Amino acid sequence: MKKLNKSIILETIIADSPISRTAISEKTGLNKATVSNLVNELIASQLVCETGPGESSGGRKPVMLLFNREAGYAVGVDLGVNYILTVLTDLQGRIIKERRVSLHENGFDYVLEQLHDSIRWALAKAPDSPYGVIGIGIGVPGLVRPDGMIMTAPNLRWNKIDLKSQIEETFQLPVTIDNEANAGALGEKSYGDYQTAKDMIYVSAGIGIGVGIILNNHLYRGFSGFSGEMGHMTINLDGRPCSCGNRGCWELYASENALLEEAAKVLGEEQTADEMTLDYLVHLAEKGRKEVIELFRSVGYYLGVGIANVINTFNPELVIIGNRLSLIKSWIEESLQACVEERSLQYHHKRVQIEFSKLAMKSAAVGAATLAIQAFFAQSKATVEEG
Repeated sequence: MKKLNKSIILETIIADSPISRTAISEKTGLNKATVSNLVNELIASQLVCETGPGESSGGRKPVMLLFNREAGYAVGVDLGVNYILTVLTDLQGRIIKERRVSLHENGFDYVLEQLHDSIRWALAKAPDSPYGVIGIGIGVPGLVRPDGMIMTAPNLRWNKIDLKSQIEETFQLPVTIDNEANAGALGEKSYGDYQTAKDMIYVSAGIGIGVGIILNNHLYRGFSGFSGEMGHMTINLDGRPCSCGNRGCWELYASENALLEEAAKVLGEEQTADEMTLDYLVHLAEKGRKEVIELFRSVGYYLGVGIANVINTFNPELVIIGNRLSLIKSWIEESLQACVEERSLQYHHKRVQIEFSKLAMKSAAVGAATLAIQAFFAQSKATVEEG
């Protein structure tokens, strides 16, 4: 019971610090002597530290307690189709270091080598701390089983890849792998600007499209753990063939890949395929190129088509658009909002808030680090309760 109570107190401090011992007692229902003794043990373990005095309600000012977010660090990786974004965070998801590298092919051996290099870089940047690096989280654009097995990642052309075991064997650290849109939703819910939203849909609009679903403050994974593959919902019955085997999928019309394919048709004589990038199109749009701005507006409209379907299905409080297409907000927002207003049901649209992520490209990487942090505390709690 003592160890269970210590776990409860730590969770309370993490959620509500700075907090006094008295406030912990009031929130948890534990008596003040128990709280004081267990807080002292947490201080000794360096997970909690004391800070300055708080506000007094009449007597002596209480000593406030803080969670020691620098007691350890986590590595978060957003494994994209053409990039790897790696962050090193403290135990509250604050980014300490970040690094982005481009991927020039999708072969597993090549990507694994780049992934190893990125993780080694992050580990080398971790400051000294009592617990060191506590784990590695990786977000992947595909179907990931609860045990971390990547069943399929169509845009990477991967099937049945046990990336988790290979990374754990190399680095001898716990590894958590999840779908990158799930990681992005978790990053937004934990550290974004709209943490109070109970029902939130995160739309990861990059090379493809994935959706992370937060319902009643919890990440919804579905019966088999594969929820959120809404990039493959049909929006054009007789549309283009998709790598998933379907036709007319949302991401064929509203993703970065779709944008670049259309741009190649319009601007093909200006740039080679390798030079046709989102950054290049942004450069042209900033110079006022009308055909590029129209391409952006078109992609924004198609993004709105899918988001209207999401709103009609989930009736969420908030929709957050992240990943690469959040970088072109100023050109796609108007057509996106107009489409959503036109196509979503009146009562669903009336109260929904649609925002572009302030974390932008970092949502999934921060969320992946959060997965590692959650696994660390879950294991710590299990050890405490079994002890």
